[in-house]
Amino acid sequence: MATTGGVSNGMTEPCDVCETNTLHEVSIQLVTESTNEDNAQYSREPYRVRECTRCGNRDSQRMNNA
Repeated sequence: MATTGGVSNGMTEPCDVCETNTLHEVSIQLVTESTNEDNAQYSREPYRVRECTRCGNRDSQRMNNA
């Protein structure tokens, strides 16, 4: 589980590349998953995006598995 690392701008989380807990910047992005332009506005899903401030490794995870 992520914990605050005493820094107001990031989260300390395990990094697969660094193989240790490092400071991460975490954000939420809305991603349009439909290629059909008629209903693309209804197919946006939230993704949790995190980036390691030590090595730059970036990954994302879909937040809604409906």
